[in-house]
Amino acid sequence: QILALAQQRGRRVKVVGGGHSPSDIACTDGFLIHMGKMNRVLQVDRDRRQVTVEGGILLSQLNQALDGHGLALPNLGAVSEVTAAGVIGTGTHNTGITHGILPTQVVSVTLLTASGEILECSEFRNSELFPAVRLHLGCLGVVLSVTFQCVPAFRLHEVAFPDSLGQVLSQLDHHLRSSQYFRFLWFPHSDNVRIIYQDPTARARPQFQPGMPGEGEGTLWEWPPSSSSSWFWDCAVGYHLLEFLLWLRWEQRDRERGIFQDLPHPGSIPCFSTGAALLDLRAALEGNPGVVAHFPVEVRFAKRDEVWLSPCFQRDSCFINVILYRPYGKDVPKLEYWRIYEEIMRKHGGRPHWAKAHSCTRKELEKMFPAFPKFCSVRERLDPTGIFLNPYLERVFC
Repeated sequence: QILALAQQRGRRVKVVGGGHSPSDIACTDGFLIHMGKMNRVLQVDRDRRQVTVEGGILLSQLNQALDGHGLALPNLGAVSEVTAAGVIGTGTHNTGITHGILPTQVVSVTLLTASGEILECSEFRNSELFPAVRLHLGCLGVVLSVTFQCVPAFRLHEVAFPDSLGQVLSQLDHHLRSSQYFRFLWFPHSDNVRIIYQDPTARARPQFQPGMPGEGEGTLWEWPPSSSSSWFWDCAVGYHLLEFLLWLRWEQRDRERGIFQDLPHPGSIPCFSTGAALLDLRAALEGNPGVVAHFPVEVRFAKRDEVWLSPCFQRDSCFINVILYRPYGKDVPKLEYWRIYEEIMRKHGGRPHWAKAHSCTRKELEKMFPAFPKFCSVRERLDPTGIFLNPYLERVFC
């Protein structure tokens, strides 16, 4: 009914998920559909280890439901308050060179097209659409349901240790082979790196056995996750002190330079370019002392795939994430940092992360994504009048 009304009134339609994407990919002055009430688990196939869910379910809800069936998704993004349709639509990823981005975990998608037709797309039905629908950018239709391939539920054991940037880059292949979910953080303006290994473990959480000292007769306890951190120092003092000091720093810079605005940037490069790109970024920051990067640069990896608009299309990829704090929600000087970063990423074959802002034109995207014309053909077939377009997508396709 919404699509029909929009067509009658000459309006456009966009669907919004969890609203996490820091870009205008879901913005519209037309009709905006929120799928939050379409959040059911429709079917769990334990034999095939597959789950079918409505498009508006949050991953936090899905994870809890899967755990009750002894299942899990093989890889997750950094946050859980995002929807099933949204994470595949923007190519959400985490890390692990043996793991693909979240769209690669999709078995089938049910799509409501602009004409009101409902299509099921998989490797076996409407297979010519499947490589496009798995990463849809919200421009092919309304995702009604998604079927994910799952794995048996598992626990992760994390090990983190310090290193230097030169060392981790010289041993990158070793690290990629040594941990399923390897990533690292580089602290700009230094050579310091924090390496993080996360791997499945069969080790159960330690338990108190009956009769152990300090426990009542016949009781069985599990140890809760523990931490040596202090709420007072970490939150009451550390967090607010850091925020205040950053605010003072940027307040002075704003008087000197004025308010800077966000600059778009690509997100992934070929895995073999990781070292060269990071060394270029380090050299650029050293050569521009006025540019301050006060947040660690996160470096993650993902396996190559055949999803047409995937940043990992036909190449193992490295995602380099640059972030800046915004103390008290205040805008901070970042234009030059973003410009330097984007220039380096483009130099090394960068492709955009669709959930982030970017300045790439259709001409550039056609060079970055070999299958871009195929996706455009599917989009024009499923939405010939452009009802699912918006300014973001017009910059991409027009």
